[in-house]
Amino acid sequence: MQRISGGRYTALSLILAASLALGPAFAADMEIGGQRVPEHLSEGGRTLVLNGAGLRTRFVVKVYVAALYVTTKSHDASVLINSTEPRRIRLQLLRDVDSESLDDALQEGLRDNTPPPELARLKASTERLKSLVADLGIAREGDVVDLDFDARGVAVTHNGKPRGRVDGPDFARALLRVWLGDKPAQTSLKTALLGN
Repeated sequence: MQRISGGRYTALSLILAASLALGPAFAADMEIGGQRVPEHLSEGGRTLVLNGAGLRTRFVVKVYVAALYVTTKSHDASVLINSTEPRRIRLQLLRDVDSESLDDALQEGLRDNTPPPELARLKASTERLKSLVADLGIAREGDVVDLDFDARGVAVTHNGKPRGRVDGPDFARALLRVWLGDKPAQTSLKTALLGN
């Protein structure tokens, strides 16, 4: 009787230990601002891992949840900006945002983090971005905007629908600096995206 009871106890202990070991795989997703932020995404046959995520606010209004996905995690902004590996900034909107307001915020971030001579060289790319953002119309609460960065530039996707690309690695780096540069859109958001 003792042996059977002990055997059951051991089996139960092993099941419990296995469940706890598997637990983090299911509990790794985060929740920010009421939005689920997945730990992993798939992009072009590759798995991207969550580097960090945070809340973008403007005058105490919650605007979006931003998440940065990478192939290899890093706390170093310059490493992430200058990488040629796939990276994704995912914006999950927490309120309606018209395309003009979204473009204004992106253009302001570009101006704040790009030296004027470089910004002048990127004029065609910034105009292309403006055009892609204008095509979004009004992005509604709950919409998802993905900015996929690679060695060639950046692609824009809205709710899973590709909207177009802006080619040019220099522009891709400049756009990433909107969130990760020396004068980011929001310092606390930069810290969160860097996983700190």
